[in-house]
Amino acid sequence: MPDRPSPSATEIQAIFDRIAPVYDRLNHDLSFGLHHVWKTMTVKWCEPKPGDLALDLCCGSGDLTFILAKQVGATGKTIGLDFSPRLLDIARQRALDRPELNLDWIEGNALDLPFADNTFDCATMGYGLRNVVDIPKCLAEVHRVLKPGARAAILDFHESEEPIARLFARWYLHSIVVPTARRHGLTDEYAYISPSLDRFPTGKEQVKLGYSAGFSRAVHYPIASGMMGVLVLVK
Repeated sequence: MPDRPSPSATEIQAIFDRIAPVYDRLNHDLSFGLHHVWKTMTVKWCEPKPGDLALDLCCGSGDLTFILAKQVGATGKTIGLDFSPRLLDIARQRALDRPELNLDWIEGNALDLPFADNTFDCATMGYGLRNVVDIPKCLAEVHRVLKPGARAAILDFHESEEPIARLFARWYLHSIVVPTARRHGLTDEYAYISPSLDRFPTGKEQVKLGYSAGFSRAVHYPIASGMMGVLVLVK
């Protein structure tokens, strides 16, 4: 059976625009609220400091962006970038309740970042790398815009190397995630998750891609029984 073709960037953008109204609620319900824990861990791994200029790629509705912004404080600044205008609208609306945070929101493509070389002190990406159409190019762009010695932490799902965890993940996807999406009228929008996991590099492969992009250090930390992980990169 031939592999299902990868969706184009335009198709992925349209998917996230359509799921934007229920994106936060589904993330919370489907992860039993644990996504907040995983995102906090991710921010800690990129080691933000007060006064830093931080970047959150594929920022969605802003969860990671807000955590980053708290860490860099009033003397720092955090930029959230996403190519879904509807998700960015939600992020901007949520930011109104956080006036103490120094934030900026940019609609842009993670494969062609609108920033100069050596700009950022740290960067995060949550559940975005799996959705870009060119992972090596995305990692190269992250490397380009980070300052020397700066860190990036990238959180995403992937296939577990543990057979039981892999079976559970498949059962959960087909028995819980898809039916939940169907109740919201988003069956087609969430159907891409399974093939995206099939295509996404394993933790070991992500480490190799990190080094190929020019990073001096790359470590992948599996979490949730290996069903997801955080790739930590040092320029």
